[in-house]
Amino acid sequence: MSILIKNGTIVTSVNEYKADVLIEGEKIAAIGTGLEGRADQVVDASGKYVFPGGVDEHLHYNSFSSLGYETSDAAAVGGTTTVGDFVVQPKGIGLKDSIIKYKKEAVEGKAMVDYVLHGIIMDPTDQSFNDIPFMPEVGVASVKLFMAYKGMDYYATDDSIFKALQIAKKCGVTIMVHAENADIIDVKVKQLLAAGKTGTENFSLSRPILCEAEATSRAVYMAKMANAPLFVVHVTNRAAAEVLREARAEGVQAFGETCTHYLSLNDKNLEKPNFEGAKYVCNPPLRPQEDVDYLWEAIRNGWILAVSSDHCAVIGGFAIAKHRGINDFSKIPPGAPGVQDRLHMIWTYGVEKGKISRTKFVDVCCTKPAKICGIYPQKGEIDVGSDADIVIFDPDYKGVFSNETSLHDTDYNAFEGFEQIGRAEKVFFRGNLVAENGKFLGKEGQGQQVMAKPYGLCYDGFRE
Repeated sequence: MSILIKNGTIVTSVNEYKADVLIEGEKIAAIGTGLEGRADQVVDASGKYVFPGGVDEHLHYNSFSSLGYETSDAAAVGGTTTVGDFVVQPKGIGLKDSIIKYKKEAVEGKAMVDYVLHGIIMDPTDQSFNDIPFMPEVGVASVKLFMAYKGMDYYATDDSIFKALQIAKKCGVTIMVHAENADIIDVKVKQLLAAGKTGTENFSLSRPILCEAEATSRAVYMAKMANAPLFVVHVTNRAAAEVLREARAEGVQAFGETCTHYLSLNDKNLEKPNFEGAKYVCNPPLRPQEDVDYLWEAIRNGWILAVSSDHCAVIGGFAIAKHRGINDFSKIPPGAPGVQDRLHMIWTYGVEKGKISRTKFVDVCCTKPAKICGIYPQKGEIDVGSDADIVIFDPDYKGVFSNETSLHDTDYNAFEGFEQIGRAEKVFFRGNLVAENGKFLGKEGQGQQVMAKPYGLCYDGFRE
């Protein structure tokens, strides 16, 4: 089956131009003009933009009490055709074996988009560290450690992070960190609760900006001492982002991403009455508006490389799960749904507001995430030989973000009532039309693992 997407404006991470795209089977076969005779079907994209399918390098299906791949149709209708999912390592199971187990039990036969997997070191034993060089054998080229969550299984001490950096650099695996100072958080939470400050408006006070900036700085220094690349997930503020920018200026391979909610919400959302603030509890927390504004500048200037959703739709949603912390903000499970809304939010509040260009939009939502994950140019690009993951985007669509139109299968939307401009009108996934005008047309289990290659973007220019 061959399909010709005709009369659209192709937008890549570096340019935009008028051309047609020929799909043959699952791949892009040609780009140009005069291709009509080679197509079984012609799709008119007049007045529309043609993007690569979105790559959301950071979300959580199944882990941390979140909903799983049975909701991944939400990604497809939002224009995201590849997701980066983090695999929790069960106690007593090797890092590599945890990937194999997770894929078999939680993903195969369920995924509705393609997926690239990241490991999470939950059991910092010698065996876990020794598994790192073998992760590419199971298609994994990135491993995450948590500097926050003291007392939890997944809390990583500095020595664990340093060891992981030393080992990973020898095999091209990217070390990712959640950067917050766990000790400071522990003290702040206890002090706030002891003072009777239990409401959601206190959540950001328990995890202050400098708590994130300090941990980011510490992680950067560890990377510098290990002479290893580093990727910091969900950067939320100027102080932390400046640490990364300054490190890069000094030649340290330290990179970061931010997330949709840190670009569109702020800490005032946590003050909403009637416990509505719980909907916005995420780690790290939302920040003041001046930090939101700065993050757009950081994206525009390339100081932050990518925008993920950090989608984590907790089982039980707002009505049950979030309400567990109605008398104690520290018991509110962090996380919010967002994979369906990421591209549309960044287009509406980035491109349409003049904060970023269309090419930068594709860069941070499609191309850079694919490069970070080690799956480029198979994903994140419109080029001959790349997977035919293509979004035909209608810039004239007007609507409103709402849980009523969401496929996240939870009971709220963090962006409820926000204006939406533009929509993924048609979404092609490996050559098949899987979504159109917000309706999923694909099937459960059509998604496959994209085998990540080591030495992704964070290793560009790296010298040991």
